[in-house]
Amino acid sequence: MRLGTNPGRRWRKGLQKPWNGIERRGGFNPGMKGYTFVDYATQAYIGLVGLLVLLFHNGTVPAWPWFVAGHAAGLALIHWLVTGNKKAQDKLGRTMLGGYGWKALDFLRHFYPVILYTGLFCETAALNRMFFKDYLDPIVIRWDQRMFGSQPSVVLMQKMPWLPVSELLYAAYFSYYVMIVGVGIALFLRDRRQFFHYVSVVSFVFYACYLIYVFVPVIGPMTFFHRAGDYALPPEMQMLAGTDSYPNSVQAGLFYKLMTWIYRVFEAPGAAIPSSHIAVALCTVWFSFRYLPRIRYPHLVAAILLCIATVYCRYHYALDVITGVAAAAVLIPLGNCLYVSRSERSLSTP
Repeated sequence: MRLGTNPGRRWRKGLQKPWNGIERRGGFNPGMKGYTFVDYATQAYIGLVGLLVLLFHNGTVPAWPWFVAGHAAGLALIHWLVTGNKKAQDKLGRTMLGGYGWKALDFLRHFYPVILYTGLFCETAALNRMFFKDYLDPIVIRWDQRMFGSQPSVVLMQKMPWLPVSELLYAAYFSYYVMIVGVGIALFLRDRRQFFHYVSVVSFVFYACYLIYVFVPVIGPMTFFHRAGDYALPPEMQMLAGTDSYPNSVQAGLFYKLMTWIYRVFEAPGAAIPSSHIAVALCTVWFSFRYLPRIRYPHLVAAILLCIATVYCRYHYALDVITGVAAAAVLIPLGNCLYVSRSERSLSTP
């Protein structure tokens, strides 16, 4: 399949190569030889966030020197991984990992963005009050109230507390993780070029959402139900919920319990708007329509259910979903355009 609009004969031929040969062709300057679009995007995100912490840290980031040092180390490590001397990497890999050392390092070089997703996401929770000292949930709650005359993130579950409905929607919410991994594995096995295209655009969408979380701290409807640590809504906001508990029928569900555990372990307070669940899920659907036509319509149905589930399951305000769809509409074509442009430039580099 072609990437982009009439990308050229060389690119179509390149699709048949087993690995992402683009990075072998050089980059925008000799010092960045080996860089692909996802490497530039990752380094830009890590560098920008590190700079923001250095310049704008306050009392909410007491460990700011560690964050700055960690980001600097991350920049250096990724740069070495991408451009480092192959003989030195091979020697190090064999010393540490035996005969499979080079393969392990090669795997890490191509898959490291996926490994970083969870850590970079969780990091936003420690950095998202550098620009606003408090969370902005009251503003989003007022918007939902004005648009819908109520709080959809509370009302939906109250109106439909039945176990089959709640389990369907909690399962749809969980399918987010299946979408990311499932589409990735399918493309990896099908065509490595398509897989790297996928990882590049998904990473771009993730990084853009993460950066917004640093500037716009919104926890989500869990604040209504005292599931946001020490944070408490102003009394006039709390009154809009009308309840502070979940129906017993919902709490009996297997997927409810599974998602409760996942959020307890991995959630980053203040990472609600735009919903990265929505933006990234729609990104995976976009790749299904592009490369995996057999699953595209079931995948689309699952994504639509996920959009409903984000509000029903009380993880996101309705405005989070709207902004998540808007983010997908902007970031997916932008990421794809940048990816294709960068790849074409690499192919034209001698």
